Amino acid sequence: MPDATTPYCGAAPVPGSAAWTLDPVLIACLVLAAGAHYALLQQRTGWRPFAALIGWLVVALALVSPLCNLSVALFSARVGQHMVIALIGAPLIALGLPCRIAAGRTWGAVAAFAAMLWLWHMPGPYGLTFTSTTLYWGMHLSTFGAALWLWTGLLGRSAGLWTGLAASFVTATQMSLLGALLTFSPKPLFAVHLLSTLPWGLTPLEDQHIGGLIMWVPTGLLLVAFAVAAFGSELARLDRRAAGAKP
Repeated sequence: MPDATTPYCGAAPVPGSAAWTLDPVLIACLVLAAGAHYALLQQRTGWRPFAALIGWLVVALALVSPLCNLSVALFSARVGQHMVIALIGAPLIALGLPCRIAAGRTWGAVAAFAAMLWLWHMPGPYGLTFTSTTLYWGMHLSTFGAALWLWTGLLGRSAGLWTGLAASFVTATQMSLLGALLTFSPKPLFAVHLLSTLPWGLTPLEDQHIGGLIMWVPTGLLLVAFAVAAFGSELARLDRRAAGAKP
């Protein structure tokens, strides 16, 4: 465990020195959470229990692999870590959760996820996560929790197809806006990376622009793909219903 002057994921690495973050407390918590979730899903058949287990594995790798240590040096790596957790791990885990979220709560999830995303990518709060382990985990837990809430609503579709599509569009739009602001910013915004990016052959501004693009482009494509898949699934369901209603 790092001391009070070192970020949770360790000191900023240089090329060839990025290390795993093998915190036994973190590993124990992840194993317990994944094991408990998988045990609860044993009564369910099909692929959902395995999807949830893979989701926990993705989250674990994002938190303990060298990506964690690399995120101390590069803003782009921190953004990548957030996107892996929120857009890959969280939806896979959400597939194994009860999906009964009404429209109003779905919009609450959209607002909560947007608030956490913008909060933790503002220069002030972002910088504080490098000086406080409590804030570091506050960032991850709040963002992951909001993402899990959001995907539970989107994948469950209990709020209805059109609400789900609208929520997906709004989420993609706000993430793309934040990504664009970071990409086109004329100056580096994150003082913590002013010196740490140089050994990686990047200026702080170039690193920030890459982080903005990671948030902007893959996110938009993924959420658009989700919307198209949801719409296609609903059309197929309506076709089956119509076919079953024929005499």
